[in-house]
Amino acid sequence: MKNKFQVGNVTTISFAHHIHDIYSSFLAPILPLLIEKLSLSYTSAGVFNVVRQLPSLLNPLVGYLADKLPIRYLLIFAPSLTAVSMSLLGLANNYTVVILLMIIAGIGASLFHVPAPVMVKRVSGNRIGKGMSFFMFGGELARSVGPIIVLAAISFWSFEEIYKLIPLGFFSSFILFIKFRKIKIADAFTRKKKEERALITIKNLMPTFTIIGFIIFFLSLVKGALTTFLPTFLTAGKGQSIWFGGISLSLIQLSGALGTFVSGTISDKIGRKKTLLIIAILVPGIMFLFTNATGFFQIPLLLIIGFFMIASTPVLLAFVNEIDTEHQSLINGVFMTLNFLISGLGTIAVGFLSDLFGLEATYIITPALGLLAIPFIWKLKAKGL
Repeated sequence: MKNKFQVGNVTTISFAHHIHDIYSSFLAPILPLLIEKLSLSYTSAGVFNVVRQLPSLLNPLVGYLADKLPIRYLLIFAPSLTAVSMSLLGLANNYTVVILLMIIAGIGASLFHVPAPVMVKRVSGNRIGKGMSFFMFGGELARSVGPIIVLAAISFWSFEEIYKLIPLGFFSSFILFIKFRKIKIADAFTRKKKEERALITIKNLMPTFTIIGFIIFFLSLVKGALTTFLPTFLTAGKGQSIWFGGISLSLIQLSGALGTFVSGTISDKIGRKKTLLIIAILVPGIMFLFTNATGFFQIPLLLIIGFFMIASTPVLLAFVNEIDTEHQSLINGVFMTLNFLISGLGTIAVGFLSDLFGLEATYIITPALGLLAIPFIWKLKAKGL
């Protein structure tokens, strides 16, 4: 069983990812409403994503504990925590309340995202890239479905009444409990291992994580512009309706889900570095075309760019989880901290550039900056060594 790809277990973990990230995806489609309701600048709005990533500073600690304890119940609890916080955004009447809800949502994300990829590795055998593609497909598909769900709730009830979606989160946790209580994947965490000092492990991998951090940052500029600010760009910059903005976000996320589903598997065959280079070259170029396109031509370009835009994450996850170490959950926690925080900083940078130069100009600047990821991808070494 060790080298066998366990479809059932991988699918179950991916389903959990899907449920959790449906709620996480609420922010971008309702951001125009929050900006209008609270009279926010783009920079202030961009801070929401960063604040949501702050709990990820504890990811290495969560990862360290995950190497020693059975923590599958954290995965079960996380969707409910995120569901409550994100569904209460409609009731937030000031900036501080939104910030608090973002922190709570970030805690839910940390509890879920740190141990889950390591669990995926345990049941993916020698097809780690394929396992990470399944895992990321669940999350990216959620980011396609989530905007439609929250916009439908706003249309059916109101922005203030999206809290009525909370019971779905509780029900999801109940379903996950039924499924996960019999899956003893986390038992692998309790096996006695050869001692390896955690700080030495992190120190030895610092050059690798520094390179990965730069890759994430430059790619996150494009991703932040085309996810967090896409509905705002289309409504405020192109005069489209909020529904058009939400549907466009769902399309790019749906296409992104398909991209994540195949990118990890492809990287198993042609290599992680080659796959990342293809992504880093194509995404900025297609974004340039999208920014200058109008009408019907925007849709196919959104689908194409979405397919490649998020595909780097399962590849980087596979790369990190191939590193030979006794502290797999710990280094996965470090990676998740980098991914969440640096992606959040990328979103703030997009907001800052938008305030400084305008959102349309930012949609030209960010893909140019995105190309700077290429030299750092060249520096990656096999299995982080």
